[in-house]
Amino acid sequence: MKKIKIGIITISDRASNGVYEDLSGKEIERLMNIWLKSTWEACYRLIPDEQNKLEEILIDLADNESCCLIVTTGGTGPAKRDVTPEATIAVCEKMLPGFGEQMRQISLQYVPTAILSRQTAGIRGNTLIVNLPGKPKSIKECLEAVFPAIPYCIDLIDGPYLEINSAEMKVFRPK
Repeated sequence: MKKIKIGIITISDRASNGVYEDLSGKEIERLMNIWLKSTWEACYRLIPDEQNKLEEILIDLADNESCCLIVTTGGTGPAKRDVTPEATIAVCEKMLPGFGEQMRQISLQYVPTAILSRQTAGIRGNTLIVNLPGKPKSIKECLEAVFPAIPYCIDLIDGPYLEINSAEMKVFRPK
């Protein structure tokens, strides 16, 4: 059986320059370790807010590393350097706007600025790409909201079957 690979990409000028530690990527990995019973491997990248670089990495992780899921953090706001959704849209064949809609709806319960967030998700081949916000607290809130649909989405795009720790996370798969 092929090893399950999950891409984790932190997009941050400051973290990539060593100004501060990447706590966001670590939070994604922590949550995956809690929720997944399947053995999996993280394909981790830390890069500056550069659209071309992000597109190259998304393509590499999807096409060459065969990640079934790529989760990005950062670069989803309205600032000039925030280009994560643009890179995601550029490399995906299908967009799944419901992911971003759900994450914004959840985030609005905590902060009114959630309407400024531009998270999205899409599919490239057999890979689901999900854009999360940059703060660890927001990552947990948003990923908890959309993760119940992720394993079934990966099933539908002929990715590997993700076994879930049902004591920690309830997912939906039709009978």
